[in-house]
Amino acid sequence: MVDVFGQSLSMLLFTAGVAVSIMEALAPGAHFIVLGVALMAAGLLGLLVPALSGPLPLALLVTLTGAGAFVVYRRLDLYTGTDTGRTRNSEHLRGARGHVTERVTEREGHVELDKGGFDSSYAARTVEGEIPVDAEIVVIDPGSGNVLTVEQLSNVDEIDRELSQYNERERS
Repeated sequence: MVDVFGQSLSMLLFTAGVAVSIMEALAPGAHFIVLGVALMAAGLLGLLVPALSGPLPLALLVTLTGAGAFVVYRRLDLYTGTDTGRTRNSEHLRGARGHVTERVTEREGHVELDKGGFDSSYAARTVEGEIPVDAEIVVIDPGSGNVLTVEQLSNVDEIDRELSQYNERERS
């Protein structure tokens, strides 16, 4: 059995795996989970089966469990999920529909977009007039994505309606 810092190599791998997995929990999206699971599983197997506690068997175990964890991680699609929370550029907002949550004027207002992902509320402005609360809207200019220019759906002409339908088909 190989000892490092007074601990068995298996215990060190297990401890490192737990530490890396905790780092992933603190900083999600860093994709440390595969490495953490690989180290933890190899260390645990080395602790439970002493014949596997040598450096070469543990290296092989880390590689095999890492490959297995990677395949499972990819198949489960843990972070991207259904694609609703994925960040996109502001052009994807053009033609999006939603409703007004706070009266929209030329200077202020807020809207919530349908299928808007994790945080679907945006600051919004209108080109002219005002749009009352709960009115259906369509995004006509996403700007930089921070403040949207919207128009009430009943005011949208046929060309804008077709543009909105085209954008919805492109997203599907």
